[in-house]
Amino acid sequence: MGLSVEDVLRIVREESVKFVRLQITDINGVLKNIEIPADELERSFENGTMFDGSSIDGFVRIQESDMVLKPDPGTFSILPWVTDGTKSARLICDVYLPNGEPFEGDPRYRLKLVVEKAAKMGFKAFAGPEPEFFLLKRDEKTRKPILEIWDQGGYFDLLPLDFGEEARKDMVIALEKMGLQVEASHHEVAPSQHEIDFRYDDILSTADNVQTFKFVVRTVALFHNLHATFMPKPFYGINGSGMHTHISLFKGEENAFYDPDAPHGLSDVCLHFIAGVLKHSKSITAITNPTVNSYKRLVPGYEAPVNIAWSMGNRSALIRVPNIRGKATRIEYRSPDPTCNAYLAFALILAAGLDGIENKLTPPPAVDENIFELENEQKSELNIEQLPKNLEDALIHMEKDPLVKEVLGEHIYEKFLEMKKREYFEFSTSVTDWEINRYLDIL
Repeated sequence: MGLSVEDVLRIVREESVKFVRLQITDINGVLKNIEIPADELERSFENGTMFDGSSIDGFVRIQESDMVLKPDPGTFSILPWVTDGTKSARLICDVYLPNGEPFEGDPRYRLKLVVEKAAKMGFKAFAGPEPEFFLLKRDEKTRKPILEIWDQGGYFDLLPLDFGEEARKDMVIALEKMGLQVEASHHEVAPSQHEIDFRYDDILSTADNVQTFKFVVRTVALFHNLHATFMPKPFYGINGSGMHTHISLFKGEENAFYDPDAPHGLSDVCLHFIAGVLKHSKSITAITNPTVNSYKRLVPGYEAPVNIAWSMGNRSALIRVPNIRGKATRIEYRSPDPTCNAYLAFALILAAGLDGIENKLTPPPAVDENIFELENEQKSELNIEQLPKNLEDALIHMEKDPLVKEVLGEHIYEKFLEMKKREYFEFSTSVTDWEINRYLDIL
C-alpha cells in the first residue's frame, strides 16, 4: 500500500480505530500479536513497543526476554469485522533487540536479508502462492472441529455440493478489505477442500499476505461456525492441501526469466535459478514442509510433487514452468504446504535460486512425460530422485546443506532443528489408532 506513518495515524483518527494489533510470526509460522490502544500508536512508531520474547516459540530464553516491536506502516489494514462495537486495525512488525539491532531470529528479517542479496545482484523477486485448506464443521457445544467430510464437492463445484461457498465468499470479501487482491476462489479436488488465490506481489509483501490470509480465513470460518485447517493431510485417501508457489525475478521493468530468443523463451537466469532450487530441494523441504503430517501429503498417487525434476507445464514435476511468457514468465515450486513459515520458506527458495545464478548451474533436461506413470527404473535412467519421505529424513538433508544455516541464521537453525527433532521423536514413539486397529486383535 505504501502508506507512511503520517498516513496511518491520519486514517486511525478518521476511521475512529480504537485498538491496533501489532503482529509478528514465530519460528513455526504462527501469527502472534500484542494489542495496544490506538492512542499509543504514535509512540510505538517512534520508540517501538516492548514485549516479552521468551513467550514466543523459538525466540529467546527468559533471561533474554526484552524485545521491541517496530510496526511497518506499509502493512496497515483495518480489520474487516467489528468486535464489541469497536473498530480495530493491524500492523505487521519487525523485531528488534533493546540496543536497536534487528533480532536475528525474526523470520521476516531472514527473508529481508535474502531480498537484499537479490537486490545487490540486480534482481527483485516476486511470488504468488496458491494456499489450500479444508473447512470442517464445529461441534455446537464444545466448538471443537469435527474431523468429518461434510460436502462431496470436487474441483470447481458449486452449490449444493459446495456447502462452504458462503463462507468462502465472505473470506474473499474480508481479504479484499484487508488489501489483498483476490484473483480466484473455488472448491478444490478433495471434498471439503478450498483454494483462494491472491495476486502476486514482491516476495516480502507476499509472505506478509500469506500470514494475513491464514488469519482472515480462520477468523471468517469461526463466524460461520466452521474450522479452517491448513493441515496438509487431515483425511486419508484423498488429496492433501498444498501451497504451490510461483516465483519470478525482475530486472527493472523486465522479467529476468524471459528471453524471446532462447528455447522455450526461458533465459539463462531462469535455467540457473531452476537448477539451484533443484540442487537444494531436499535440504529446504524441512522448512517448506515442516510437520510430521506434511509427509502424508508428499506420497505418490495424490498429484503430490515428490519427483525432483522440472517440466514445461507438466504438473507431475517438482518445478513446473507455466505455459505463459513475457512479463508473466515464472516457475511454480509445487512442494510447499500451508503449514510452512512463509518468510522462511520463501527465503530458502529464493536463496537456492540465487545460488544457481551465482554458480551458473545447469538444470537437467526438462521431463515432458507424466512422471507419476513412470516405473522406478525409468526414473532412475532420467536421474529423477524423490523428496524426503518423512520429517526425520528432511532434517538430515537440512543439516547437510550450509545454505540452509546461512539463510536461517544460527538462532533459527538451531531452534528449528531442536523443535522438529523433538516433534518427530514424539511421533515415532506414539501408538497410533492404525497400529491398534491393525495388531491388537490378531497379535
